[in-house]
Amino acid sequence: MNNWLIYSIGFIAQLLFSSRLIIQWLTSEKHKRVVTPTLFWTLSLVASFLLFIYGYLRDDFAIMLGQSLTYFIYIRNLQLQKQWEKFPLWLRYLLLLAPVFITLFYFNNNTMDRHALFKNKAIPLWLLTLGIVSQIIFTLRFVYQWIFSEKNKKSTLPFGFWVLSLIGSSLILTYAIFRQDPVLFLGHMLGVIIYIRNLILLKNTT
Repeated sequence: MNNWLIYSIGFIAQLLFSSRLIIQWLTSEKHKRVVTPTLFWTLSLVASFLLFIYGYLRDDFAIMLGQSLTYFIYIRNLQLQKQWEKFPLWLRYLLLLAPVFITLFYFNNNTMDRHALFKNKAIPLWLLTLGIVSQIIFTLRFVYQWIFSEKNKKSTLPFGFWVLSLIGSSLILTYAIFRQDPVLFLGHMLGVIIYIRNLILLKNTT
């Protein structure tokens, strides 16, 4: 596949991720507190699917891992906001099953793909390790958010979510620089600014 098409998929995904943050940020500024609109989770879900595809096309296991771990948490938050049921039934099945089928196909039918993901000459072991650690930290924010929301029976973005977001995003920025990945770099540059602003809003409302 041509590089321009691969990067286009990645940039569309990051555009959606950035859009969700901008929408969340503007909504929070309007209410003078941290707010999580439904559109935040909808855009997250679509963007996560596209970035998973981008990670595979780039032979980048770190990206694929990060998206795999958060995808279903986005769906759960839509359920907590009573919005998931509003999606057409066929779309819900597609969103639930598509990532599973793609993963099974890649890992059961294409041995060369597994070799490329874990032994990519363009990504030395130390850099792959940094990418995986970065994605795990960045993903833990949603695990924390999910547990917090389940406990409170309400979809919300607590203080710890934004702290983990800032740490994980900063590490991914470092990874993107060494990986020379413009998609990750541009996406997380904006994120860092918004994460800091949300931390300030939370501090001012406590």
